[in-house]
Amino acid sequence: MDILWALLTLPYAPVRGLTALVKVVAREAESQQYNPVNVRRELEELDEAAAAGDITPEERDRGQQQVLDRLTRPADGAGRTGTRREGEPGRPAPARRGNGGGRARRGRGGGP
Repeated sequence: MDILWALLTLPYAPVRGLTALVKVVAREAESQQYNPVNVRRELEELDEAAAAGDITPEERDRGQQQVLDRLTRPADGAGRTGTRREGEPGRPAPARRGNGGGRARRGRGGGP
């Protein structure tokens, strides 16, 4: 059956290969976008441009805010896995389910 399936889906092999390639490229682009070295370089470039007078301090502040927003907000609903420090904005922690005020629950016929 596996050989028959492989033969029937052989014309779709280029599509599967292209899909895998797009996933690899997207993953690499995301890792570059969130790479601390690249983020720091962008912030330093903004500071240097402001010091040289190429951009105004307001433009520098806007650029810095855009870089920081990119780090704190996932793009297009794609959840970025990573650690978040306490106090940073993000999704709230899921609610915990209690078990009746901390008392252990017992099944049927359980004693005291």
